[in-house]
Amino acid sequence: MTVLGPGRRIGLWLQGCSIGCVGCCSRDTWDADSGRYISVATLVSWCKQVGAEGVDGITVSGGEPFEQPEALNELLVKLREWRRDAGLDFDILVYSGYAFSQLERRFASTVTLADVVVPGPYVASRPSEMGLTGSTNQKLHFLNDDVQRRYIQWLDDQQNGNPRRIQLAVDDAGVWLVGIPRAGDLTKLEAMCRDAGLELAGSSWRA
Repeated sequence: MTVLGPGRRIGLWLQGCSIGCVGCCSRDTWDADSGRYISVATLVSWCKQVGAEGVDGITVSGGEPFEQPEALNELLVKLREWRRDAGLDFDILVYSGYAFSQLERRFASTVTLADVVVPGPYVASRPSEMGLTGSTNQKLHFLNDDVQRRYIQWLDDQQNGNPRRIQLAVDDAGVWLVGIPRAGDLTKLEAMCRDAGLELAGSSWRA
């Protein structure tokens, strides 16, 4: 994917979220589905396979990643070890619906394993036009100066001719949306699908 951070990225969505922001476009990640369990070792092995031809970053979202704190900590440690041992330069971005002050207080050792954190709940009444955030209460917290420069350039490019985008993937299970849609984007998407003769059923962004 290329929409949740600079460059070519691996996206990981962790299952389970008890925050339940109104207007969330990823309701399918709310339930902690034990049937979708995967070990950290298997997940990291998959990342190495996918990233064998080059990767610029890894974005961890959900769901709420910090509702699996032990697994998230292990995942970030293993990703950093891979980066170090392979001499790679990808960054690690983690999303959370918790405020940054909560993350620092409750998960201090885990937060510092990320290069960038985007914390805070989604607030539908405060839509954001800035890339990587859904609402204006969400801010990027940089924990790596080199990565900060990369992100600032990428965000500047978005504002100057490369507007925020979403990506769609289609498989036997359905249509998958990657990215952060702006207000009204999903309604437009549904209308475009209807015009093309495709009716979307069971949309994860519907109540």
